[in-house]
Amino acid sequence: MSNPGFMSGRIGRLFATVVVVAVAATACTPPKPKELPPGKYPWHTNIVATTFWVGEVFDPKAADGSQVFSTYDSRWMESYGGCDGRVVSGGCETEERSSSNGYAPSTVKPKENPFYLDLPYDDINNATAFRERATVIPWANDEGYKGQETNRSFSYMKNRWVKIRKDGKECYGQIQDAGPGEYQDKEYVFGSNDARPANKKFNGAGMDVSPALNGCLGFSDLDGESDKVDWQFVDQADVPPGPWLEVVTVSQVR
Repeated sequence: MSNPGFMSGRIGRLFATVVVVAVAATACTPPKPKELPPGKYPWHTNIVATTFWVGEVFDPKAADGSQVFSTYDSRWMESYGGCDGRVVSGGCETEERSSSNGYAPSTVKPKENPFYLDLPYDDINNATAFRERATVIPWANDEGYKGQETNRSFSYMKNRWVKIRKDGKECYGQIQDAGPGEYQDKEYVFGSNDARPANKKFNGAGMDVSPALNGCLGFSDLDGESDKVDWQFVDQADVPPGPWLEVVTVSQVR
């Protein structure tokens, strides 16, 4: 004869095992990737973005440790109109930005767009990037760019527009420098497979943004390495109205 109690216990244990396995399978299922609206250019997601600013000197001993100049403008601070922040004890420091004045600095009226950023592809000073730029940069054959591949006074990257998103906020900026940490990271910058930045410094950052973008996007730190964003290139015709269009930078390499 069968033992009803034994059968009941075995069935109960079997049911519990199935539940545990089902819960474990659910817990191990990775969340669906965040869906972002399509565009002409691919999205780059969950990218660490640090903050830099015109006039900043964070390492005077490093070749790329000063933002008094940029890779595209040897007189960047002069071109911009001064320190993009406030001068304290002779140094240029960043400051909080507010929508009340379009995220502009408090002591300087910018002569160029305060919504600026960099990406790790220097198509002027990096020999490999310069040599290959006409074949890897997606807009190289667009009107205004085609035929410029050997012109060292012309950058395909400078002034290009980028859409940046963070926690539901969306802001736009123009490329005005190269970095952080790398200067020929074509797989990350132009790739369509959402590659991670090659840079290992600054928590693996793949972008630096200006104080105006920092404020516009609601970064948690004025000058940190923990904020993450999603970004994609956009054509100027697709840039919507906003404070980023108050002053648009058009100057080329100098």
